[in-house]
Amino acid sequence: MGMQAGYLIFDIGTGNARVVVAGSDGTIHAVEREDLPYKRDHHYPDSLYFEPEALWQQLKRMAKKAVELSSNVKIKAITSTSQRQGIVLFDENGNHYLGLPNIDNRGKAYEARIADLDTIYQQVGRRPTTLFSALKLTAVKHEQPDLWHRFKAFTSISDWVTYLLSGELVYEHSQATETLLYDVRKNEWSLSLCDTFGIPVDKLPPLVDSGSILGKLKPEYVSEWNLGKDVAVIVGGADTQLAIKGTNPLINDYVIVSGTTTPVTKVMDEYRFDCEQRTWTNGHVEKGQWIFETNCGVTGLNYQRLKAIFYPNEDYSVIEKEINELEDFSCIATLGSILSDEQEPLKTGGFVFETPVSHELKRAHFALASLGDIACSIAENYRVLHDVTGDEPEYIWGCGGGFQSKTLRQLLANLLQKEIRIRKGYRQSSVSGAILICNEILGIEAAIANDFEVTNLNEDDRIAKWFEKWKWARKTLRNCKQDITQKRIKGR
Repeated sequence: MGMQAGYLIFDIGTGNARVVVAGSDGTIHAVEREDLPYKRDHHYPDSLYFEPEALWQQLKRMAKKAVELSSNVKIKAITSTSQRQGIVLFDENGNHYLGLPNIDNRGKAYEARIADLDTIYQQVGRRPTTLFSALKLTAVKHEQPDLWHRFKAFTSISDWVTYLLSGELVYEHSQATETLLYDVRKNEWSLSLCDTFGIPVDKLPPLVDSGSILGKLKPEYVSEWNLGKDVAVIVGGADTQLAIKGTNPLINDYVIVSGTTTPVTKVMDEYRFDCEQRTWTNGHVEKGQWIFETNCGVTGLNYQRLKAIFYPNEDYSVIEKEINELEDFSCIATLGSILSDEQEPLKTGGFVFETPVSHELKRAHFALASLGDIACSIAENYRVLHDVTGDEPEYIWGCGGGFQSKTLRQLLANLLQKEIRIRKGYRQSSVSGAILICNEILGIEAAIANDFEVTNLNEDDRIAKWFEKWKWARKTLRNCKQDITQKRIKGR
C-alpha cells in the first residue's frame, strides 16, 4: 500500500490541546491529547495565563509522537486551529513571553470604563467584555507595566503556532474578530477601535485569509519530526468557524457546536447585528460570509467534570445506557450556562429535586439533568437568533464532542421541534474543517464522506414540561442570589 497524503493539525482548545495526523480524505490516523498548563495570575481576580514556551515544548512532543504513529501518511502540510479570544504576546525580538487564554478575565475591571457602547457594538458585532483580547491587553497595560513595556506584537493562539512553524507573524480574519480591534463589517483593522482601547495599531500583525500558505516548514522541525522539506505551513482559523466549515452547511443554515462551550450559530452572507445587542457577529473562514451567534457559555466542560464525579471510571456509553433506563425526570440542573437575553450570567447553580431524597434518585438523573441544562440553554439561545432573523429552518446541524450523546440530540429535536443532523466526523469537526482548507489550497480532490445521521422529534411531552421547570429553577436561583447579595449589603 502506498503512502497516503495527509496533514499535521494542531488544535488548541480551552481545556486541552490535540495534535492530529489526518488523511486528505478525512481519515484520522493519530490523535495526541494533553491538558493545557494554565497558571493562576494573582495580580487579578479570576485570571489565568500560560507560558508559551512550555506549551510549545508540549505541542512539539505531541507532534513528534503523532507523526511516528502515522508512518503510512506523507505529511503535505501543517495547519492550526485554536480557541477563540486566546492570544500570545511577543517582544521586540519576536520571542513569545505571555499567553492569555479565552478564560482569562483580567480585564473585568475595565469593562465599565468603555464609552459609546452602541457604536462599538455595530463595528465589532459583540458587547465588549473581558472575554475579548483588547480588554486583556488593557489590564496588562495598567497593572503590569513591566510586561507591557516588552509588548511589541500579539496574535491568536492558532496563528502563534503557524508563526513558530514558518517564521511569519500574521492574524487570520476569523480570529481577529475576537480582538475588539477589528471592524467585522469591513473585515479590516480599525484605527478608531485601537484609539478607543489604547492599543497602538503597530502592534497588529497583517491580516491574512484562512487557507493562505505562509511558506515552508522550518528546517529544524523538518529534521525533528522527520518530514519532507516541501511541507507547507497553512493559515488555519478559529475552532468554531473551522468546525462549522467541517460541517459543510449552506448559507442560512444553523449549526450548534457542542464542546467545552456551545456556540449556537447561523451562516450568513451579509453582515447584520441585533439591535438589542444579544448576539455576536463573527468573521468566517469563508470569504463573503459571517457567523451570527449566541453562546451558551461553559456547558460541555460542566458535563465532563460531573462525569468525573459520578462516572470516574466509566465510558460515556455507560451514562447513555443508564439514562435510557430511567423512567422519570426527577432532577433539574442549572449550572451557570449563559442566555443571550439575560443582562448578567447566572453565578449560582445547582441541582433541584424533591425532598426528602428519594431512594430512586440515581446518578443517571444528575447526568440527564446536566444534559438537559445544555439542551434548554441551546433552545433559549436559538430562540434569540430565530427572533432576530425571522426564518424557520427545517433542520439544524450539530457538531462537536457533545453530540456523541444521543440523549442530547433527542432533547434538542424535541425542544427545538427540528430535525437534528449530524455528519460523519462530527466529534473532530474543527479538524475536518482544517482538512478542507488544506485540500482546497493544495488542489487535492479527496472523497470525503458527506452523509449524516438524523434525529427526529418524538412524542415525549415530558421534555416540554421539564423545560418549563428548568426555567423556573433558573429564575428561582437567580432570585435567591439577589436576595443573599442584598442581605449582605444591609448587614455591612
